Amino acid sequence: MSKVDAFIKKKDEEIEEKTLRSKRYQWYIVIFMGLVGFLDNNLNLMEGQVIPYILTDYSLPSNEFFAFWQGIFGIATFSVFILSWFTDAFGRKKGTLVLLLLMGVPTLLIPFFTPNIWSFFILYTILITGTVSNLWEIPVSEESPAKKRALYGGIATLISLIPLAAIIGDDIAESLGWRWSYGIFAFVMMGLLILLYFMKEPKRWVEAKEERGHELLKMKKALKSFNKKDWTYAFMAFVIYGIWAIGLKVGNSWAQQYYLETSPTGWYPQWDTIILVAGLMLLVGAIVSGIVMERVSRKVTLVFSTVGSVLGFILLGVTGHPVTLWLAYFSMTVLFTWIMVYFTEVFRTEIRTTGMGIASLGTRISYVFGPLIAAALLALDNWTIFWIIPGLLLIIPLFTLILKPYETRGKTLEEIQEER
Repeated sequence: MSKVDAFIKKKDEEIEEKTLRSKRYQWYIVIFMGLVGFLDNNLNLMEGQVIPYILTDYSLPSNEFFAFWQGIFGIATFSVFILSWFTDAFGRKKGTLVLLLLMGVPTLLIPFFTPNIWSFFILYTILITGTVSNLWEIPVSEESPAKKRALYGGIATLISLIPLAAIIGDDIAESLGWRWSYGIFAFVMMGLLILLYFMKEPKRWVEAKEERGHELLKMKKALKSFNKKDWTYAFMAFVIYGIWAIGLKVGNSWAQQYYLETSPTGWYPQWDTIILVAGLMLLVGAIVSGIVMERVSRKVTLVFSTVGSVLGFILLGVTGHPVTLWLAYFSMTVLFTWIMVYFTEVFRTEIRTTGMGIASLGTRISYVFGPLIAAALLALDNWTIFWIIPGLLLIIPLFTLILKPYETRGKTLEEIQEER
């Protein structure tokens, strides 16, 4: 590193120090946002536990019927982009409040107001709209020092992936009914609303707001402020996050049904054990992802996680062995953690949430086409093909390396913004 580069780096670190709050507050943000993510991810994962109960309770004609209408209702969730814009324009705290209400209020209503599948889909759609924004990682990125950003992001993701859905989802469905598998999370929302009181706006966001003269960041203006590099990373996020979401919707929604309907060769544990170990793989994946990103590089993490995800899905289709499902859960979590860390640091502060909103549009398309693809594959009545197809799709993120993504390891957000 030249003397000039060293001087610039030192100045950027000094600027970063001025934008950061105390370590105590940093840990509050990591834990609080991790818990917001905990609500997010468990609501996302819960459907994998309760779909068999929903099919039976509503006497649905087939698996394909549920998957098809899940995709059709998913069209409404494109509105998540509005939440992303709102968070950039009005602040991270207000955006988090809206996010908590989007996720939490439907969980309060589902136990009492879902007499048929259509009423459930309406509330489910509102709930899922909140869960795909993933804006909870943004305050963590903005409040973290450069040398600990991947670590803090990994810890927040680790907290978010505590597999409560895997541990108690099935038990609650058996004892209280599947609706309360969602209903218990209304109490989580209430607790998080109390913790939200202590949240402050990140100084980086406040400074970005002051630079634009306190005027409202209009959606059109936000998009116009994207430069060529911003659009490159928006495209990358759209593709990678979208393909990941297809894998998630197919794998999480139908793994239990797969093991209920088939008897693969060999000895396998009960589903409760399979999903519990899969849940633990979520935690291991978040830890490994944070370590590899911090100690090696972001690019290596992307390659490692993508290859593992491809192998997990394809081998699951070929062998049906639970170990391959656990590999898929582990690798998909490493990739998810990478997405949450990398794309929250590579976008400029003033458009960070809007950039993630564009990434979320990728997941929105996937939350429509994922279930529709699942419906088409289920109609083939061939579980081997059902798993191999999403496995092949997961190869696509590797091709984004052609765009030569900027390596952010060890860089301050200011350095990234200047050098990228």
